[in-house]
Amino acid sequence: MSEMNYDLIILGAAALLGHCCRYLRWPRALNTLIIEKGTIGGRAETTREIVNYPGFLSTTGPELTDTMRQHAEKFGCTITKETPKESSSKVKPRSSRPVKIPTPLQRSSSLAGTSARILGIPGEKELAGMGVAYCATCDAEFFQDQRVCVIGSGDQAIEESMFIAKFASEVTIIVLHDEGVLDCNKVAAEKAFAHPKLKFVWNSSPAAILGEDEVTGLQVKNSKTGELTDIPCEGVFFFVGQVPETKGLTETGLAFNGRGYIPTNDRMETNLEGVYAVGDVRDKYLRQVVTSAADGAIAATAAERYIEELKDFNTRVLGSDKPVLLAFWSQEYAGSLEAIQAVEAKNAETGDHMFVEVDYMRKKTLAKKFDIVLDENQPAKILELVGGEVKREVTAETL
Repeated sequence: MSEMNYDLIILGAAALLGHCCRYLRWPRALNTLIIEKGTIGGRAETTREIVNYPGFLSTTGPELTDTMRQHAEKFGCTITKETPKESSSKVKPRSSRPVKIPTPLQRSSSLAGTSARILGIPGEKELAGMGVAYCATCDAEFFQDQRVCVIGSGDQAIEESMFIAKFASEVTIIVLHDEGVLDCNKVAAEKAFAHPKLKFVWNSSPAAILGEDEVTGLQVKNSKTGELTDIPCEGVFFFVGQVPETKGLTETGLAFNGRGYIPTNDRMETNLEGVYAVGDVRDKYLRQVVTSAADGAIAATAAERYIEELKDFNTRVLGSDKPVLLAFWSQEYAGSLEAIQAVEAKNAETGDHMFVEVDYMRKKTLAKKFDIVLDENQPAKILELVGGEVKREVTAETL
């Protein structure tokens, strides 16, 4: 990758990118690079029909994500499918300090997002691509007039089953629950039950994929009787949930929850300064295109403010010709405001320092940078900076 100057780098061009770049490019002017190794739009791009995105009565995943791509490019975002290989020092922001892409990110097979859950039953791995599939939009047409089994009964499984039925001669859905109970929404269930090509096998789970060079059938196990049954078919599609693609990020210092997702606060900030997580890779309640777009808008706004505040702080404070008094305070603790006001009044007598207040609760990242921890015992802390370096802690008595 040639040397370029960027304010912000986005790893992964999921469905949020149009909204994200809209917030980054207007009325502001952040120079933004989006790096996507796979398909622009992520999982949304492979969704056959989307009916729950505001403003679109019905659209397809490819249509919606292509519109978002155009939206992003309209506002000046650069989209590349390169995977960073060189040292992160080649990517520098227009603001005052380098943005680094950690080496583990450069080596990762997937930059971020989620992938289909693998059950690991016998034959699943061995026959992947030879009848075993995880994406109906990608592979359904290969099963023209053939028999297909579908594992799962959630919204995605039922939606994809109806799409597969446009090509397959019959679709058998393997359901863990009692007869009539599906995990999908009621409307989808009613459509599925009325579909002439859809069949259901209840109280069952997949035990093995049958076949040597290609799929010839699916063996299922009845959860109540333990009986094994072989179902002849030429294809098996798995729709049993997603897992986060974050293994390549484990050496970056990012925090993860027990399932591998990235926790954030309400501003999409991770535990690393200047790093945000959005979309399906984030620890969240609902994973849909609309929530990913919302995540992107929030993160973009937070990132823009972070960059501008960082630039201002580096220029005005760290680059100051005068010594600086950096005063951390919080209204949460009694005596905090009084402590910094006493120092400010003392400084006003001589004017030797530039006085800068920092709200501890709003500027946690900056506080962490200077190892500031306020509490009832220490409600305020004032640092003297000379040439951008911390020289000492001061009070009204020691100034």
